[in-house]
Amino acid sequence: MRTIGIRELKAQLSRTLRDVQQGETYLVTDRGRVVAELRPPGSVEAQALTPSDQAIIRMASAGEMRIAERPRVSYAPSVVHVADGTAQAWLDWTRGDE
Repeated sequence: MRTIGIRELKAQLSRTLRDVQQGETYLVTDRGRVVAELRPPGSVEAQALTPSDQAIIRMASAGEMRIAERPRVSYAPSVVHVADGTAQAWLDWTRGDE
């Protein structure tokens, strides 16, 4: 079971629906509070939730806990490497502070 925020769901709807089609279940959150579940049709009977999953959903729906969302994709580290102080030296040069 995964969690996804509303904003990310809007941005990744096609991918998320493909995951759901393949059997994945998503808890949709709004500011950390579960507001919906996305699961394949008929999967509630076929895929019973564990007691801990049920407790998590119940507590999140009641606002008693917040479910962590996946971290946003961060930028890859730059392949450009310069010596320490290079940026400051460049700023000083452009400002005439040499």
